Amino acid sequence: MSNKNKNKSGFVYSTNPDFEFSSSEETEQHTPTPGSQNLRVWLERGKGGKVTSVVKGFVGSDADLQELGKQLKQLCGSGGSAKDGEIMIQGDARDKIITHLVKKGYQVKKAGG
Repeated sequence: MSNKNKNKSGFVYSTNPDFEFSSSEETEQHTPTPGSQNLRVWLERGKGGKVTSVVKGFVGSDADLQELGKQLKQLCGSGGSAKDGEIMIQGDARDKIITHLVKKGYQVKKAGG
């Protein structure tokens, strides 16, 4: 299938002359202020006992999530990812993450292991 038709989600043809195609994609979510966000910082263990710090509960646009994830990765000096409302940072950096988020105005709590 060609790339030009992939975003039409199965729409083939309409005999209605006034028909306008509208996509069912979600609109970009508005990011609330940091003070109204309740974030939790978890510690999870993965394969081989590797530790990951996970920030859960972020509500907002994907661009804002990526930006916050980038700031936290730079702060901790390690890798990670940001997707699906979660930011994962390699290593146990919960204390650094919590102090940074509190300075930015977020409501943060340490949770989990």
